[in-house]
Amino acid sequence: MALTIRRLLATQRPSFSFEFFPPKTDEGEQQLWQAIRDLEPLRPTFVDVTYGAGGSTRDRTLRVVERIANETDLTVVAHLTCVAVSREDVRATIRRFRDAGVRNVLALRGDMPGGPDVAWEAHDGGLHHAEDLVRLLHEEGDFCVGVAAFPEKHPEAADLATDVKYLAQKCAAGADFAITQFFFDPADYFRLVRSAREAGCTVPIIPGVMPVTNVRQIERFAALSGAAFPEDLAARLRAVQEDPQAVRAIGVEVATELAHGLLDGGAPGIHFYTLNRSTATRQIHARLNGS
Repeated sequence: MALTIRRLLATQRPSFSFEFFPPKTDEGEQQLWQAIRDLEPLRPTFVDVTYGAGGSTRDRTLRVVERIANETDLTVVAHLTCVAVSREDVRATIRRFRDAGVRNVLALRGDMPGGPDVAWEAHDGGLHHAEDLVRLLHEEGDFCVGVAAFPEKHPEAADLATDVKYLAQKCAAGADFAITQFFFDPADYFRLVRSAREAGCTVPIIPGVMPVTNVRQIERFAALSGAAFPEDLAARLRAVQEDPQAVRAIGVEVATELAHGLLDGGAPGIHFYTLNRSTATRQIHARLNGS
């Protein structure tokens, strides 16, 4: 039986985990599995697989999750959203996860088809919030449930205090752990943790780190997520943006420094947004482990 993230986080400090996304092409699938095989020897605490806007990658997510569970020794977390589907459709997907032996799920409200700029709207007869999805997962089985957290607040939240209130509600609904959106200032993470604790949310909050390997890509992600992209870092990267190796070197240096600061400050681990590539993540992991 698969181990739960709740148990793993209680016994492994620090944790290291890696996020992947379902590929859309044969070439992308080869790249994904090469990254998985490259990172598997690092013995991560868990890996997770994303779920596209509006559930657009539901079937691919399930296939990748099933293959990881069946062909590797990795503990896998499946993402699940409640966008553009009815409650019964969500239940059906949860049962597919359960039947596939998946015990760990990251419950997300998700973005509408068309991306985060499209106003969110609940499906008729569907769920309205991530906390509703947390409750539904617990109704359907013995799941270990994670949720999202936002060091710089969710783009739709009125302010940080309101966003922390929503995180506390997800914890009260039965969340077992949280993973943050990527960020660049450790102070934002520690402020979030303090505020969450004051609001009664005591679950482990794992900081998410995205190694910068492509300047335009990280600028786009930062704009979509609402994460602040430090101007001094942007200037350093733009100065060498035509040299991929130089960009990666800066990205590895910055992410390693960030991760060190987070772990030294008491973070339970580091969650790497790999973008289905392994080189930068392996380099950062080696530096964090003194090799």
